[in-house]
Amino acid sequence: MDMKINPVFDKPAGQPVVIAGPCSAESEEQVLKTARALAKQKIDCFRSGIWKPRTRPGSFEGVGVIGLKWLQKVKQETGLKVTTEVANREHVFEALKHGIDVLWLGARTTVNPFSVQEVADALKGTDIPVLIKNPINPDVKLWMGAIERIAKAGITKIGVIHRGFSSFGNSNYRNEPMWQLAIELKRLVPGIQMVCDNSHICGRRDTLAPVAQQAMDLQMDGLMTEVHPDPDNAWSDAAQQITPAVFGKLVKGLKIRSESTNDVEFLEHIDDLRSKIDNLDNELLDLYGKRMQLAESIGQYKKKNNIAILQSSRWNEILEQSMAKGRERGLSDGFVTQVLTAIHQESINHQTKVMNAKSTAKKTKKAKA
Repeated sequence: MDMKINPVFDKPAGQPVVIAGPCSAESEEQVLKTARALAKQKIDCFRSGIWKPRTRPGSFEGVGVIGLKWLQKVKQETGLKVTTEVANREHVFEALKHGIDVLWLGARTTVNPFSVQEVADALKGTDIPVLIKNPINPDVKLWMGAIERIAKAGITKIGVIHRGFSSFGNSNYRNEPMWQLAIELKRLVPGIQMVCDNSHICGRRDTLAPVAQQAMDLQMDGLMTEVHPDPDNAWSDAAQQITPAVFGKLVKGLKIRSESTNDVEFLEHIDDLRSKIDNLDNELLDLYGKRMQLAESIGQYKKKNNIAILQSSRWNEILEQSMAKGRERGLSDGFVTQVLTAIHQESINHQTKVMNAKSTAKKTKKAKA
């Protein structure tokens, strides 16, 4: 689908988009107190959840429509633009009726094309800016599909929010950033404005700053951060919220780096290093090709002896030994696991093809018959 997408926020180059506010609107006083403090910092948009999708019933699910009136007061008193999450037709209609400036789709909505389409249908005939969070699971096609559905509804100002992806096992993050997927989306939709929701990636306040800096280093366009006047007593996601004062220090501490430079010495050195990397990449591809040839040979022996493709003990042995060797070379366990898992899967694919191939002799005999 050919899409013409415009930025949600007009910002000069080198100045990040800043979206901040509480996870949930809890009271008029709490919302206004947060907004007044953030208005002094000249943020671009005030965020607050009005309807909260919760994993289990019984948790605080938002104050509902009354909270939209509080956001109206934020606009009137501070002049800030306001944004909130919508997940269905009724949410869209109420948000539009109350003059919300920007809407966003949450991860639980993006993951469901039926929900996205319902929101898209409700948006037809309007041109309100829309931000789309990545889906819960690491699927760039789902993310793309949501963008396309909203664009097809006639919305021209569309941006995305990178909030990380759910994963199994222990992690330092609430949601794994999987930066490569965000980078891939920007490759597929060049120029789309992308902000990083460091609150939902981290799940705790002590790691918000480094994740925010990582986002800036990867040329993301801004931040969406949860800010509360009394984070420890917040009604939802207390552990990941920070005060307006702490948020102000976080933003001021960000290093905004240039995408390019005209410095001749820098360009010469970096071109030389990139050339060396390209050569190594070519060598790696050659080695991968040779490895797959060996995998196919192993597949032939397994087929001849009626041996299963997957050898779990062998795979575990390779993985454990490689992680140990990787650490000696400054490579993280996560990196080694991802690379070897991809190689292992490709080897299985090659061996499967060999195992399922009919022999030439049988094909010849069948052709003669």
